[in-house]
Amino acid sequence: MTQKEQEPEELLELSSDTRDLLEQNNLRPLWEVEDEMGNLLDDLEPDIWKWEDIQAAIDGIEADVPIADLPPGFQRRVAVPINAEHAISNTIYIGVQTVSPGETAPAHRHAASALRFTIDGTEDMKTVVAGEEFPMKDNDLITTPQWEWHDHVNDSDETAAWLDVLDLPLFLDTLNNSHIFENHELERQPVTKTQGYWDSQYGHGRPASEESDGTIPGPFEGNKEPTPPYRFGWDDMLESLHQRADNDDPDPHDGYSLAYVNPATGEPPLFPTMSFRAQLLNDGPTDPHFQNSTEVYFVIEGEGATHVDGEALEWGQWDIFVVPPDAPHHHEPDDEAVLLGITDEPILRSMNFYAEAAIDE
Repeated sequence: MTQKEQEPEELLELSSDTRDLLEQNNLRPLWEVEDEMGNLLDDLEPDIWKWEDIQAAIDGIEADVPIADLPPGFQRRVAVPINAEHAISNTIYIGVQTVSPGETAPAHRHAASALRFTIDGTEDMKTVVAGEEFPMKDNDLITTPQWEWHDHVNDSDETAAWLDVLDLPLFLDTLNNSHIFENHELERQPVTKTQGYWDSQYGHGRPASEESDGTIPGPFEGNKEPTPPYRFGWDDMLESLHQRADNDDPDPHDGYSLAYVNPATGEPPLFPTMSFRAQLLNDGPTDPHFQNSTEVYFVIEGEGATHVDGEALEWGQWDIFVVPPDAPHHHEPDDEAVLLGITDEPILRSMNFYAEAAIDE
């Protein structure tokens, strides 16, 4: 069963205020975006989506559309930044998803790799992946590997929000492939593992035998070690960034960066198609450079500007911005800033197509 087979015949009604907010800020709800995927985007441009605009739009969507009213296959309440027609790039999909108190985003699974980066969460907001409940605390990163069941359950008394990142456009647009998708027969998948199970299998200790429950089931085979379900807690990552800043020299282009690694191998990239890094900027402007990959950034904290091909994208906390391939750029934080960097670099490296270079001023 493909996603195309589950498209709603009619668009859900949003209030005129919510529709205006979405259109004015280049945002669209998920159920309209997926309907148009399958076409390559032309001439990606540098762009930025301000959090205050995203917040207003997702508040409007939350007020207008309960998750229970969404059609099967689209039961995710998401505002999607649009660059060109329907996604942020030809390889990376970004969305901001919310789940209200007491709601469940029902269980499903799909071919695309995905992760959640928590914007505003609590211990009682959980994403359930492969039988384990992962708490979604602020700035935690949780993987959702290919073809693993996952649902989102909000047992708190506050709306939770997070960043969705998938390689969905790579399947549908760049590779012109059908997106394999399946809904679970239950709203919530059974919780079959204790909290911390996946961490115990892929942390400092590893299964002694080759045969273990840590293997990832599914129809996809390749030459890369599958990414397991995993929760990267933010406190440890932030401490590691500060230790790096206190002891090492910064990269002239990216400041201090730490990659999220595939827990199965201990090496980047996190997924074969996407790489992620936590990036600390605290030493004035970086040197300009370019690469032929798409770079997407989420501002975890701080303020500043990224200069892209002569255009200044001024950013603050929780803003999202994109640097297109081959665009000269450099970062200029006002003080200390921390970014989540997202790139499709692994795709290019897998074919020996990746290139980057410094730019002489």
